[in-house]
Amino acid sequence: MTPDAVPPDAPDPRSRYDEVADAAGRAFRLFPAAPQDLPRPERDRPPRPSTRINTDPDTVERDLMKLVLTLVELLRQLMERQAMHRVDAGDLTEEEEERLGVTLMLLHDRMTDLCARYGLTMQDLNLDLGPLGTLLPPADPPG
Repeated sequence: MTPDAVPPDAPDPRSRYDEVADAAGRAFRLFPAAPQDLPRPERDRPPRPSTRINTDPDTVERDLMKLVLTLVELLRQLMERQAMHRVDAGDLTEEEEERLGVTLMLLHDRMTDLCARYGLTMQDLNLDLGPLGTLLPPADPPG
């Protein structure tokens, strides 16, 4: 089989893209896209924001680090899953698997160190997205 050949039992990648696009469409339908899509406030009451942003100067650095670390952790988990798929598919040599594993473990250790430095836990990085659930998947139980 050539490297570009697709196994006959492999799912059509276009159907997977369509599935992802449908899921994204359903997610975005949960939120209004433009001001005109928002429900109109009652005439006798002035409009007010539904939530307030905490702009405490003492916590700005920690909050910014929480956001940055959340994005880095999301990317780390995505990279880890992609690496596992490549290992399962047999795309990597033993040396590449070892190097990848060490790199992912080091990144996880650095993330834990940075969280500790700013008084955060890895669970603090898991944002609640309301009806969509949490941003990060649940941690695998140790074992």
